[in-house]
Amino acid sequence: MKTIEYYFSPPSPWAYMGHDRLMELAARHNAKVEPRPVALGTAVFPISGGLPLKQRAPQRQAYRLIELKRWSEYLGLPLNLHPKHFPVTDEAPASLMICAAINTAGNEAALKVVRGVYRAVWVEDRDIAQAETVIQIADECGLDGKALYEGREDARQLYEQYTQRAIDAQVFGAPWYVYNGEPFWGQDRLEFLDRALARG
Repeated sequence: MKTIEYYFSPPSPWAYMGHDRLMELAARHNAKVEPRPVALGTAVFPISGGLPLKQRAPQRQAYRLIELKRWSEYLGLPLNLHPKHFPVTDEAPASLMICAAINTAGNEAALKVVRGVYRAVWVEDRDIAQAETVIQIADECGLDGKALYEGREDARQLYEQYTQRAIDAQVFGAPWYVYNGEPFWGQDRLEFLDRALARG
């Protein structure tokens, strides 16, 4: 079966905008998606030249808002340009919840949690740095959020493993997709991923 490695950071608006399209093209090509949350800001950026949003030049920050608005309108996806809880103060709770879901319920269930986390930030103005929020999101996805949260330390090894894999694969941004060893950075590269999947 075709496999897509899906590296992302839970607060990423670009990962949010690509998520449903990734799921659609994976289904169309009978491919499985392996979600891999990574510590983008604290581990990947420092060694790849990336900067947290607040440290970027003002003109880059301003253009980012233009592009976010442009893409959300083009895709017909709801997006709050100035969400109440962004930048997210700590992305680890959401990442560990997703990893716990992978460990306990598998990739498909975890991908539902991923979507719930994206919407929590960019549509629903919820704080994914808070335990009660990520527990509620998991519950809404049909999982036992409290049990998953209690198992978060068991999931930490997986989170660290995914982050190291991302570093080894020279990931520097999110979302990042890998198919057959070929990398695709950004939701605006999904058409190229689609073509690669079609080639097999």
